[in-house]
Amino acid sequence: MESMRDVNRVMEREIAKGSSPLKLDHIEFGEYSYQEITSKEKLLEVLSYLLRIGDFSQYTGKAVINNVYMDLPGKKPVFKRTKTAMQRNKIFATIKRYANKLKPEYNGDVYLETVRCYFTIPEENLEKCRYTYQGNETYAFLLSDKYILGLYTHCLVARKEAASTEVQVEGFTEKEYGMVRLENVGDVLFQALLFDNVKFEVNRIYVDLYTIYH
Repeated sequence: MESMRDVNRVMEREIAKGSSPLKLDHIEFGEYSYQEITSKEKLLEVLSYLLRIGDFSQYTGKAVINNVYMDLPGKKPVFKRTKTAMQRNKIFATIKRYANKLKPEYNGDVYLETVRCYFTIPEENLEKCRYTYQGNETYAFLLSDKYILGLYTHCLVARKEAASTEVQVEGFTEKEYGMVRLENVGDVLFQALLFDNVKFEVNRIYVDLYTIYH
């Protein structure tokens, strides 16, 4: 991974070119964070949902090109955006083969982790992103490829740093706390940051970072 100084420099240049200046504020864990994947069929269903393919292609909108997906074209994972369903189907086939290679037993060894990544943007910039879609007021952010990948890098770094902090979530089991600390996890089978499902709370914007651990 390149240095965060280099990542930030690239992001500043992209802002100067017109990218919306979204900044990662923090990440959060919650009752939604851990879901056990108990079968191969469930794993394929989760992958299909994250990649917006198959039965979940109905969730595909224009913003799907902003999502960042893990791919394995070689021995090391790469993270990229996709432009077509064909590219996402190709990633699905690659991750499916990788899962077969790992040979999960689905007896508590495969989990989906969901981490919410909260972003901030200056109010004056947010107003410029406001528009009306089908009668509803919403926002659209102009984000270049390099800027989105920069945000993704910030989310990954924040997730790694969270492993060494005292995260407290009501109802978490010791096993779940162990996964937060990255103690009870093995390989990263798949990862995705879904910008096509941006959520808005009061003065807060967040997207979900998904990781499948084996």
